[in-house]
Amino acid sequence: MARSEFVERRRRASAAFDSRKIDALIVSSAPNVRYLTGFTGSAGMALVWQGGAALFTDPRYAIQAEGEVDCAVRVVRGPLQAALIAAAARRRLRRLGFEDGRLTCKAYREIEAGLPLGVTLEPAAGLVEVLRTVKSAGEIELIRRSVQLNSEAFARAMANLRPGMTESALAAEIDYRMRLLGAERPAFDTIVAAGARSAMPHAQPSSQTIRNNRLLLVDMGASREGYASDMTRMAFLGRPGRKVRELYGAVLEAQSAAVDAVRPGATAGSVDRAARRVLRAHGLEKAFVHSTGHGLGLEIHEAPRLAKGVATPLEAGMAITVEPGAYLEGFGGIRIEDTVVVTSSGCEVLTPTSKELLVL
Repeated sequence: MARSEFVERRRRASAAFDSRKIDALIVSSAPNVRYLTGFTGSAGMALVWQGGAALFTDPRYAIQAEGEVDCAVRVVRGPLQAALIAAAARRRLRRLGFEDGRLTCKAYREIEAGLPLGVTLEPAAGLVEVLRTVKSAGEIELIRRSVQLNSEAFARAMANLRPGMTESALAAEIDYRMRLLGAERPAFDTIVAAGARSAMPHAQPSSQTIRNNRLLLVDMGASREGYASDMTRMAFLGRPGRKVRELYGAVLEAQSAAVDAVRPGATAGSVDRAARRVLRAHGLEKAFVHSTGHGLGLEIHEAPRLAKGVATPLEAGMAITVEPGAYLEGFGGIRIEDTVVVTSSGCEVLTPTSKELLVL
């Protein structure tokens, strides 16, 4: 990411200070610190004010921070909060915004205890997250690369699938393939669920074996260069019967309808509604037990949430998932998920993997 992009991000963040009635922002969550400064370490806080910023970290990350961060770097031997508050006091910043949706109670109390007289903490939840919903061209390219890696890892892992392999073994194979292809890590815990267990949308891989004539659900995502991808695909070992084919066809129709509904100005709720309308027509509305999708980027779950009644308008540059599903207890479940980018005229499906049921 070009360093000029971090400057622009901090400019946009500080432009919101007046409406939030703050003089500066304490950034404590790792994804937001990375978004505003470029720092990828696990111990860091940032202070952003009009026209400037500083990153605070400890000596373990001194060399790394100097190489990644384009603003001032303060290497601190001791609590980062104390050094940050002292820096704010030197600049006579009086109203300090904090991420009340991210900061722990313990950290809040430590910061509050060190405030000079006349300095206050003001809630500023969501200030950075709102900026992150619309991705730059550079971010979209990073997400595209993550998506491509994810799909290639899926193809290579599934080529090694054999009856009798356990869910956990296939999940390990998927994660291994991701790493070989250049992912830093899975974007979330890989989901592999076979047979009736596929009716649990977030099933954890188990020691259960993958057998013939059973559904197999794989939900996976890679984190590459910090950016997440997300995809769910279905497989079947053997010859799928009519019930499987009909259920799969209904979910695929719902997913296609939801993708077709993605465009600038459409609400997040309208995309969810498009999927539910199709599943209702197939008598499956009650079998769809989660939202249709979510934003993604530096985190696997970001705004907007594509769910019933959400009025957030979609904007060009938003990266989202579209993932309706239907789950029948005792039989199994089907989910089909793509990573999608909202464009000026509609949307682009980034996921290259075929959405046809993979019959092995």
